[in-house]
Amino acid sequence: MKRITWLCLTAITVCLFVSPAERSDAHVAAPRFKAVAFDYFVIFNPNSVVPTVEKVFPGRGLEFTKAWRAKQFEYGFLRSITNRHEDFFKVTEDALTYTAEAMKLEFSPQAKQELLNAYLTLTPWPDAIEGLKTLKASGVRIITIANFSSKMLRANAEHAGIADLFDALLSTEENHTYKPDPRAYGLGLERLGLKKDEVAFAAFGGWDAYGAKSFGFPTYWVNRFNLPVEKLGISADGTSHDFAGLLEFVLN
Repeated sequence: MKRITWLCLTAITVCLFVSPAERSDAHVAAPRFKAVAFDYFVIFNPNSVVPTVEKVFPGRGLEFTKAWRAKQFEYGFLRSITNRHEDFFKVTEDALTYTAEAMKLEFSPQAKQELLNAYLTLTPWPDAIEGLKTLKASGVRIITIANFSSKMLRANAEHAGIADLFDALLSTEENHTYKPDPRAYGLGLERLGLKKDEVAFAAFGGWDAYGAKSFGFPTYWVNRFNLPVEKLGISADGTSHDFAGLLEFVLN
């Protein structure tokens, strides 16, 4: 009986002099990176606009959405090259108008507004919210580096109820650039006050993974649509089709 009492007291004494962090799990490694900078489509599914497009253009929803998105990117690239920046919501509107004309489709002003508003209420990927919460709980700072305007970033985060998970919703509009301009990626370092090797960039598009890696970020490509690697001579440091691979890359 005395021996049991002595063992219990010994155990209590050890617990008192070991820090809570050490008691919780002495084998948990620190994350590899201090922050993750996200392209927004890693978190939000761009094809969640398809039902609204299908409503306006029956039978053409997915086809129209793909063409519209491609024109958004193209206009961003062209405006970046020619130094003619515009709010990305306006770019989205211009791309919408062009795509409708190219496909010889017409819509009312009300339908046009419905289509544009769909880009303010995107649906998160099924694994995204829990993934963000895991990063947050691990002490990793979370920001965006996105071509979306501040209005678009804020509206989608608030609609999904996840605005509080971000340390900053950073839009490239802050310095009138678009990715993959190196100045766009540089905004993240300015906001975080960190070095390149301390920030992992999570890309949705292969072209964005190329741009971030060229800039010098450790880069992970969340290839949601299972696309081939861009033939540009530079590859991301890791890739997968879901958030789980990104978590493994960041949290080690």
